[in-house]
Amino acid sequence: MTAGIDNEDDEAAVPSPCISVCKMDASTGWCEGCLRTIDEIAGWSSFDDDAKRAVWDAIEERHAAFMANQASHANPANPSKAQR
Repeated sequence: MTAGIDNEDDEAAVPSPCISVCKMDASTGWCEGCLRTIDEIAGWSSFDDDAKRAVWDAIEERHAAFMANQASHANPANPSKAQR
């Protein structure tokens, strides 16, 4: 009985990262909404759960890199930028 519950949890455990903001960024090759590559988007429906989790892991890394990049651009180390 618990195996069936675990199975249901596994199926629901890997949702699509799509947030319906579908625009590819030419400089990164990532969707601006979900941060997936075009190959990850195209293959999503055929990926097994392990592959989907790997995509989620990549998205987390991309998001962290994106946020670090944003923080470095907002750093007031350059006063002329901070005063604008």
